Amino acid sequence: MATAIRSDLRNVAIVAHVDHGKTTLVDAMLKQTNSFDAHFDTEDRMMDGNELEREKGITILAKNTSVLYNGAHATDGPITINVIDTPGHADFGGEVERGLSMVDGVVLLVDASEGPLPQTRFVLRKALAAKLPVILLVNKTDRPDARIDEVVAESQDLLLGLASDLSEEVEDLDLDAILNVPVVYASGRNGAASTNKPADGSLPDNDDLEPLFDAILTHVPAPRYDDEHPLQAHVTNLDASPFLGRLALLRVFHGTLQKGQTVAWVKSDGTVQNARITELLVTKALSRYPAESAGPGDIVAVAGFDTITIGETLSDPEDVRPLPTITVDDPAISMTIGTNTSPIIGKVKGHKLTARMVKDRLDRELVGNVSLKVVDIGRPDAWEVQGRGELALAILVEQMRREGFELTVGKPQVVTRRDENGKLQEPFEHMTIDVPDEYLGAVTQLMAARKGRMENMANHGSGWVRMEFIVPSRGLIGFRTQFLTDTRGTGIANGISHGYGPWAGEISTRTNGSIIADRSGVVTPFAIINLQERMSFFVQPTEEVYEGMVVGENSRADDMDVNITKEKKLTNMRQSTADNFESMTPSKVLSLEEALEFAGDDECVEVTPDAIRIRKVELDASARQRSTARLKKQNA
Repeated sequence: MATAIRSDLRNVAIVAHVDHGKTTLVDAMLKQTNSFDAHFDTEDRMMDGNELEREKGITILAKNTSVLYNGAHATDGPITINVIDTPGHADFGGEVERGLSMVDGVVLLVDASEGPLPQTRFVLRKALAAKLPVILLVNKTDRPDARIDEVVAESQDLLLGLASDLSEEVEDLDLDAILNVPVVYASGRNGAASTNKPADGSLPDNDDLEPLFDAILTHVPAPRYDDEHPLQAHVTNLDASPFLGRLALLRVFHGTLQKGQTVAWVKSDGTVQNARITELLVTKALSRYPAESAGPGDIVAVAGFDTITIGETLSDPEDVRPLPTITVDDPAISMTIGTNTSPIIGKVKGHKLTARMVKDRLDRELVGNVSLKVVDIGRPDAWEVQGRGELALAILVEQMRREGFELTVGKPQVVTRRDENGKLQEPFEHMTIDVPDEYLGAVTQLMAARKGRMENMANHGSGWVRMEFIVPSRGLIGFRTQFLTDTRGTGIANGISHGYGPWAGEISTRTNGSIIADRSGVVTPFAIINLQERMSFFVQPTEEVYEGMVVGENSRADDMDVNITKEKKLTNMRQSTADNFESMTPSKVLSLEEALEFAGDDECVEVTPDAIRIRKVELDASARQRSTARLKKQNA
């Protein structure tokens, strides 16, 4: 065995909590290494190319880019730095885990005001468990509410706490390296970094990212490999090309990949098939370019494998040595996704309506989304889809909606399990909530109603309070809308999985009932004006409704059936005053996430490319009354 080092290459992941500035920092790295041609039109958050990512302002998919660094610290020639930009939202943790399997080090980015948050703990634990060296980068030092010393101390405490937790699980954990984590201070938006601590609210004393590049070259090890070892390359992500078909994104650990080469394709079921690499692509900035070969440490895309999936291995046909498959945490939230069953299905030509189309689309999603599961529930037109959280599942439904699907989506539920004694367990989350101190009581009351247990509370002296709760995931379904209402839109809440615990009992999450249309027809302004004092509406005048469709929210706790299509009776008498439509309160238009949060236990969401509607599972009012009576009799 002869160990060799690729000194011209570094592979690093940038990880952080959502909205702490990862993607903006990568933008600055690309610009300062002159990675774009002169005619390229650069813009903010270039790595977030997905339409939904741009709309929501979050990273959903882990992506890789490559910069060629030829600055002051590249003493032996240009160095290629492969950068993995990972999501910061806990619902997309599967993307983070895949990203970490490709790299040799991590830049942990922490906001200079908010400090470490739940997702920071999640990604850091994964990185330490993989024995990856960490560089701490304190970003947004120019925020007026920056508290740099405290954030560095909190981050170091988090590192030490996680290292202590992992010391029994992970052998040979380098505690000295964790104790002496290098710290870089930066403003990603300004493309500035320094190893000297700036004053709170100030920019670093340097106007470029050279200190960050120096830290990466110094503390992230170059890829090591055995030059006598047979080929081993791990598939960590998938993409598609209109010309080449499915692309497998992989990291080469040993050996060399070449265009036209025949390799052993080790599938997830253990079978081995020989296949030919028809195309090999390398990433430069945001584009891929054809290449003839790739060596140890390289992150490349290859074509020629029609059904390849994440976690599979490309190896030497003469000496097949598969790599371990990628494992991710189990799903915690599920929802039923099926074909649209409402009375106004298929109003627009070209929509995708059949069960076969829906099932094929879900199967395609499984290929590239390792944290998703699809469970057969014994129905030909609906399936249970399990994921990390509400947002991840809502993103999938929104993508399908934009692709032309019409769906019926059930209310999100938690994925339960039984312990060794047969007792029911449910998933819990560790919630960190930041609010102005005037809303402390409202948030405490809200969390108590959802079975939340306060673990910690701190006041940073800036008028804001940080609270930490352990709360059942079930209690967080529909939580966000109520939370933003109670805090007047100022609160920030972030959660991460806290494992499973005993079933917490009944949780009452919605205090207002639904307003239900009692007949089909078209919504009239006359009906809305007469009813709006007692309720708020989700529908607009002239909108088509059907019996059993939820058209609004009641001011009381019980449901109410109304005639939302009622028209004003015509007479031959002239009136001195005309209808005053100016007094009509504007209806609330629900987004998909808001509709899923609002839906009750006996309700579901109809999703089409043109509309999102809430409806009762049982549309007929008489049938609903009989079901309610039976349920009361059983519980009596």
